[in-house]
Amino acid sequence: MFRWTLHGDGRTVAPGAIVAPGERLTWPRTIGIGAQHVIAMFGATFLVPLLTGFPTSTTLLFSGIGTLLFLVITRNRVPSYLGSSFAFIAPITASTQADSMGAALGGVLVTGLLLAGLGLLVQKVGTAWIGRLMPPVVMGSIVALIGLNLVPTTYQNNFSKAPLTATLTLVAIILCTALFRGILGRVSVLVGVAVGYVIAVLRGEVDFTAVGEAAWIGLPQFHAPSFDLGLIPIFLPVIVVLLAENVGHVTSVGAMTGRNLDHMVGRTLTADGLATALSACFGGSPTTTYGENIGVMSATRVYSTAAYWVAGIVAIGLSLSPKVGAAINTIPPGVLGGVTFVLYGLIAIVGFRMWVEGRVDFARPKNQITAGVALVIAIADLHWSVGGFSFTGIALGTLAALAIYHSMTAIGRITGTDAEAA
Repeated sequence: MFRWTLHGDGRTVAPGAIVAPGERLTWPRTIGIGAQHVIAMFGATFLVPLLTGFPTSTTLLFSGIGTLLFLVITRNRVPSYLGSSFAFIAPITASTQADSMGAALGGVLVTGLLLAGLGLLVQKVGTAWIGRLMPPVVMGSIVALIGLNLVPTTYQNNFSKAPLTATLTLVAIILCTALFRGILGRVSVLVGVAVGYVIAVLRGEVDFTAVGEAAWIGLPQFHAPSFDLGLIPIFLPVIVVLLAENVGHVTSVGAMTGRNLDHMVGRTLTADGLATALSACFGGSPTTTYGENIGVMSATRVYSTAAYWVAGIVAIGLSLSPKVGAAINTIPPGVLGGVTFVLYGLIAIVGFRMWVEGRVDFARPKNQITAGVALVIAIADLHWSVGGFSFTGIALGTLAALAIYHSMTAIGRITGTDAEAA
């Protein structure tokens, strides 16, 4: 488990070569790359607890623990960092407003266990059924509608409270992405937060009182989950997003390392689900594999899982400083508004990219109706309560995408018309 072959001389990576998951550079270089992974995930990971009201230090702690758990379950074959999942923000926010943080944690816990169970199923029967249940038009619609559903909330709660700061933060992220390549370009969100934070300080929008009162070393705050069966359904669509993220991560890493890792999807899903469930048991945010870290691997050509062990340990160390958590919590609404405008839009774009990569033909009515109705339901954030269960825009949009696509396909087969043109 903890044995890695030294790559070459351990100091350099030849042009066209990569450091494989089972290899490593010298330990000083490996530690530096591991710390770099923490920086890459930091900007997005801490935004989830800030937006949902979960404790940031607890999130960092279980982000690190979850990463180490992921590496153990995948037997060090899939390099990945588990950061906070944005897919959960809408159901967590709805649950917290309707009940409490405990109810939100209960929903996250159930979702994590279901995802772990799905991973075990995939290990047994493979992934072919996933494509049949959720072809690209359906999966892309579900991912896109989650991002679009979140935008009105962040505008009301964050952007509108300090529009100038939010706009300047947004501009900083855009400029950083446009001007820089490599690591700086990959962490443009973090750079944007830093720029926005400085602007907010100059505008008197930041209160440092809590930072001064916080201790340098201490345990994070822990919270226990509770369960409200009426709120559980709004979390279920998130499983689709986590499924897509995991499959995408495994496929990307496999392509970059020249290895077929499809057989690892079941393990990555199980690991992600268990890490999410464990985090929810103590008040941390749900986890998922992180695209930001794929960017770091691509830039450095180092795919060593040793670096991720370092990253997990560094995150755990940071979580044990209440002062770090207090400093993160001083980030004002204006900065969060600018950042989330970008992030939520990018979630939607990931869904649209699934359409492109899946070659979805929108000249066909079935695809038009499936995507169009699902997105409109989510943007309007329709609500429906029945039998003690409450369904929000994300849940209803997901159900609509699945029901419309498969019912139109069935009708096309029964009537003898072209199923794709139904």
